[in-house]
Amino acid sequence: MVGEARDPEGDAGPLDGVTVLDASRVLVGPFCTMQLGDLGAEVIKVERPGEGDQTRTWRPPAFGEDEGDGEGAQSAYYASVNRNKRSVELNLASESGREVFRDLAREADVLVENFRVGKMAEWDLDYPDLAEENPELIYCGLSGYGEWGPDRDEPAYDIVMQARGGFMSITGVEGGAPVRIGVALADIGAGMYATQAILAALLERELGDGTGQKIDVSLLDGQAAWTSYMAANYFASGEPPGRMGSKHPNIAPYQAFETRDGYVVVACASDAFWPRLCEALDRPDLLADERFETNEQRVRNRDALDPELDASFAELATAEALDRLDEHGVPASRVRDMAEVFDDPQLAARDMVDEFDHPTAGPMRVPGSPMHFSRTSTTARRHPPSLGEHTEAVLREYGYGDGDLTELKNMGAIPE
Repeated sequence: MVGEARDPEGDAGPLDGVTVLDASRVLVGPFCTMQLGDLGAEVIKVERPGEGDQTRTWRPPAFGEDEGDGEGAQSAYYASVNRNKRSVELNLASESGREVFRDLAREADVLVENFRVGKMAEWDLDYPDLAEENPELIYCGLSGYGEWGPDRDEPAYDIVMQARGGFMSITGVEGGAPVRIGVALADIGAGMYATQAILAALLERELGDGTGQKIDVSLLDGQAAWTSYMAANYFASGEPPGRMGSKHPNIAPYQAFETRDGYVVVACASDAFWPRLCEALDRPDLLADERFETNEQRVRNRDALDPELDASFAELATAEALDRLDEHGVPASRVRDMAEVFDDPQLAARDMVDEFDHPTAGPMRVPGSPMHFSRTSTTARRHPPSLGEHTEAVLREYGYGDGDLTELKNMGAIPE
């Protein structure tokens, strides 16, 4: 429980002493529990014997082999969301495996799962079952649609959530096909809400009577919440917003412009930047035009403004445009790929790449934690684990001896 430090490795994080039982897989749950692990929690990842998290097979690419098919290689997808965890192979389809899980849950502060709604209840592993023996437990269930409502049993995938949650209606160019955002935003968004809710529940437990509670987070709810000002625009106007490419419905200019050899993104987020942009582009005529004097006027007259700016940027190379914009203090950037992003000295200064020497896959690099504290740490203490790497070590910590482990292997609860 909270306050009992269990991880001797690395610097202590703000959640040092918190134990998380991670019964999740793929992305939404593992992203949540990785954040808790980054914050110092002891995360025990429960995986199916012989198979593990589905994302272990989502390769290439993989670390450890050029083709990603060598023994000991580790999928890049899996590695991206599973650092700071220990892996335990446990067969929850068997009663003996479920009994071991109950032993682990009896000592846990937090449990995270994303099985189909109702599956944990079928196994007698739902919150009411586990809270009987561990009333302090904070239990977070993640699903596509939540634990109640007419669609609670429907399958959920990120692209379906991005479509159903409205994001694909506002992503892409005007008049073009709907576009999926390039990362699994629905999963990551729900994973962030789950982390936030778990931290709030931990605080409430400490400030209250010490009792835990159940948390229910859904991907669709997260997408609806993340529509934020786009939904508010609809509520205010009665008109559903459409696709605008890189443009912003409430700010102009706030978009990408094509140059002679690429693209430049410009963000005139206040009227103070407008004269600077006109000066950078040597367009005093635009600055003198009353139609563009304020942001509201520029938004209303976007159809007249955009062709003028398009023409000015089309005459410039990307580097020249960026030099001019920087000289005049206009927020701007070229559109960078992943290689450029992670070659950025700013990100290097912020330690935004974690590097591991994995025992079988060799060197690996993944994005680091964006959470920085003045006193506590978010150190990457553990590499993303191999399947079942810590099964026996963890169970021994919970009181299982040699004979117990042999019996569990014979009953099929853990692998041979």
